[in-house]
Amino acid sequence: MNILKLSSLTLLSSLVLASCGASKSAMTPVTSIETIALKNGPIAENDLKRWSHLDILKDTIPGMSVDKAYAELLKNKKGTKVIVGVVDSGVDIEHEDLKSVIWTNSKEIPGNGIDDDKNGYIDDVHGWNFLGDINGENLEMTRIVKKGDDGSETYKKAKAEFDKEVQEATAQKQQIDFVYNADKAIRAELKKDNYTVEDLKTLTSTNPLINQVKPRFIQILTNAPKDKFDEQIKEAKEHFDNQFEYNLNLEFNGRKVLGDNPEDLTDTKYGNNNVIGPVKDGALHGTHVAGIIAQVRGNNLGGDGVANNVEIMAVRAVPDGDEYDKDIALGIRYAVDNGAKVINGSFGKGYSPHKEWVYDALKYAASKDVLIVLAAGNEATDLDTADRFPNDRDASGEISNNVIKIGALGPKYGTDLVASFSNYGTQDVDVFGPGVQIYATIPDNQYKFLQGTSMASPNVAGVAALVRSYYPSLTAPQVKQILMDSGIPTNIEVVLGGDKGNKRPFTKASKSGKMVNAYNALIMAENMAKKK
Repeated sequence: MNILKLSSLTLLSSLVLASCGASKSAMTPVTSIETIALKNGPIAENDLKRWSHLDILKDTIPGMSVDKAYAELLKNKKGTKVIVGVVDSGVDIEHEDLKSVIWTNSKEIPGNGIDDDKNGYIDDVHGWNFLGDINGENLEMTRIVKKGDDGSETYKKAKAEFDKEVQEATAQKQQIDFVYNADKAIRAELKKDNYTVEDLKTLTSTNPLINQVKPRFIQILTNAPKDKFDEQIKEAKEHFDNQFEYNLNLEFNGRKVLGDNPEDLTDTKYGNNNVIGPVKDGALHGTHVAGIIAQVRGNNLGGDGVANNVEIMAVRAVPDGDEYDKDIALGIRYAVDNGAKVINGSFGKGYSPHKEWVYDALKYAASKDVLIVLAAGNEATDLDTADRFPNDRDASGEISNNVIKIGALGPKYGTDLVASFSNYGTQDVDVFGPGVQIYATIPDNQYKFLQGTSMASPNVAGVAALVRSYYPSLTAPQVKQILMDSGIPTNIEVVLGGDKGNKRPFTKASKSGKMVNAYNALIMAENMAKKK
């Protein structure tokens, strides 16, 4: 049995309020945890589906205490509506658990083909699609290689990484194609798709491919259902097929579909108002992100969002591949200009040829008091020693005080608390939030567990939206400070980057050294708002 020992949260100890319309115990932040027995065994599925909302004290799971915050701090309170911009792959605005929380531009008359609000975007009723009908795209390093050798260090680095990626992807694609073809052959021979371990054991075949994979397939299906195996094969094959069709394809030019010049930031007349995108499957990522933030609470559909009083503004700017700096810069500005007070960015890449455009957009958001929440990335890398964009730092230091970058946590406390894929760093990662096995909306009224810092970021964005809803007088920098300062620290050594030889105290894994906690954040917000 693990025992959790957390040091006193000195920054929170002064925030216990004498009277604020609730009992003293209900308004006391987590200041210390002496000994708490934490779960070692499997987490029940109902708990797993909402673990990011659970409480370390009550549930012994390192969630964000969202349910506790609603029960003890927000009961009978009314917040103001907060618009959250989701800059992503698209959002299924027709989803049963999202359609009631989708932002609508009241200044536009739907379907009349006129730019009624004169913002440059015709019929942008629920947001804007800066990708038009594009789904797949090059990686940024592919674009750099396509432009040719200019003698720069950037080209040399990109070319080396590109060649390595192509080599590794080729080998991996061969492996998954082998598995795919073997599965196809077995289906044909058995004349059934959903075959079992017993089917394989009794199968006598003259096909050498089938005989080669049978023992391994039996082992796999002994430990996992066939539908799960099918899903993994399908996702892996699609991933590698897309890599060679789009991501790593030097001959591919998706941008010609749009007809704009991606090297010209002033060329803004492109895209369309279809914020779902050309196919709903392409909006899976953005729909999941939107659901984490705002899927309707307590309606017995799927999971619950972190924030109530939220409207989701869909900004489609992230393809299957690397986003263009131009689309991100214009997407941020669009969300800011149309009233977003929190923007979530669950995307990122290793090269940013026009990073100054994004820096300027972040500064613009800061000037309009908008908080930007960014995913730290899934490269299992120390961002103190590696570049990842977008960021809020240049050679001179932090460029704005309205950007917060999020690493990912898993649902079990211990050495594996930090997700094995999550980036980390004491300078460029600000705080950690739940990002492993997060249950939320996906297109066509479905729900799914996904993981990544892409999921940690909207969890924190949801807490930010809660704070901005119930304490609207607080500024974006103040909300950032609250998210970092009110979190829960622990000095336990954690594995970073999935490398058992790479350990450090959790307090040294990010700038704040803490896990975001909604309950504590709201108490700190209450105190800070009273002082204004």
